[in-house]
Amino acid sequence: MNRFVSTVVAATICTAASGMAYGDTIKVGVIAPFSGPFAVYGQQYQQAIETYAAQNGTTAGDHEIEFVYKDVGGPNPDQARSLAQELLIRDQVDYLAGFTFTPNALAVAPLIDQSETPTVIFNAATSSINKESGFYLRTSYTLWQVSAPLAEWAYAQGMRTAATTVSDYGPGIDAENAFKQAFEAQGGEVIDAIRMPLSTTDFTPFVQRVRDAAPDAVFTFLPGGPPTFTYTKTYNENGLADAGIKFLGTAETEEVNLQGFGDAAIGLTTAYHYSGDHASAANDDFKAKLTELHPDAVPNWASVGAYDGTHLIYQMVAAAGSDGPAAVQSALDLEWESPRGPVKMDPETRTVVQNVYIREVERDADSGLLVNREKGVIATVGDLGWTQ
Repeated sequence: MNRFVSTVVAATICTAASGMAYGDTIKVGVIAPFSGPFAVYGQQYQQAIETYAAQNGTTAGDHEIEFVYKDVGGPNPDQARSLAQELLIRDQVDYLAGFTFTPNALAVAPLIDQSETPTVIFNAATSSINKESGFYLRTSYTLWQVSAPLAEWAYAQGMRTAATTVSDYGPGIDAENAFKQAFEAQGGEVIDAIRMPLSTTDFTPFVQRVRDAAPDAVFTFLPGGPPTFTYTKTYNENGLADAGIKFLGTAETEEVNLQGFGDAAIGLTTAYHYSGDHASAANDDFKAKLTELHPDAVPNWASVGAYDGTHLIYQMVAAAGSDGPAAVQSALDLEWESPRGPVKMDPETRTVVQNVYIREVERDADSGLLVNREKGVIATVGDLGWTQ
């Protein structure tokens, strides 16, 4: 794009996002995968938004709220930027939301700065994203937020050596660094650090390398969806559990895929900010309405991130309407009871401070289903990677 066109686009975005909503309607553009291997996450975002609206109505303050959905397919920063431009210029949205993948979220930073558009991240978990623009707010988590507490817990359980296996891109590197720093600070040793190409579909060589190294534990991070299922299945099939190598992860036992693992998943340990099995009235209400509207829905990290993101948008709209800077400012001290537990916005990092749960896969005695059962909680954890 040449300089003249860039200037015209920037000016158009600023004009479109300066409060020119249609009447009293505030429009929210949601950029997410609705097709391809990650389509379930876009679907879960939309289901959660509809659940929140069913519980709370479609107005906030004096404004009607309308959601506009755009399909980015998967990790595709150029397409994410193009869709954001389309939403800001043609659809004249006042807020942006969604963003499953870090590269997609990062791609829109210049646009939201130019247009002063509050942008609520439902998932993308690299700590550095929010440093790129003061208009990002995150209702999911960061890899530092869950990986560092898991490392400390592992050491407290007697694990002294570990290997790390992560996808070789921003979130994976964040997870690797967080786990290694926290584990070694306790006195543990990371004896092998393996970065796997993002396109990997056969994890056998990496898992075998871990087995040969024989650590007490293997920590892993992969993007949600098919890779997590394949990696965990490979861990089971290659006998690492039988060899005494403890599995440590984050979202690898996510609820969407969990039943497919069968009994081999029992005992897998993860640290995460949400489990569908979480016992609370807020979670019960969320799950009841979600499954009433969408009987096949499976509550997981994607749905709770979008549900809380929708809550945050409603609060900003009620406080400031389409005034982007005022909306962000109004959000910085918010706190509420989420289906995951108590959360509050950190005014510096603009990522929620929340509980991190140590979870172990069990088969529920009543339902017969596999669940991520909470075994411990590390309370009120913020984005530990912000200062890195």
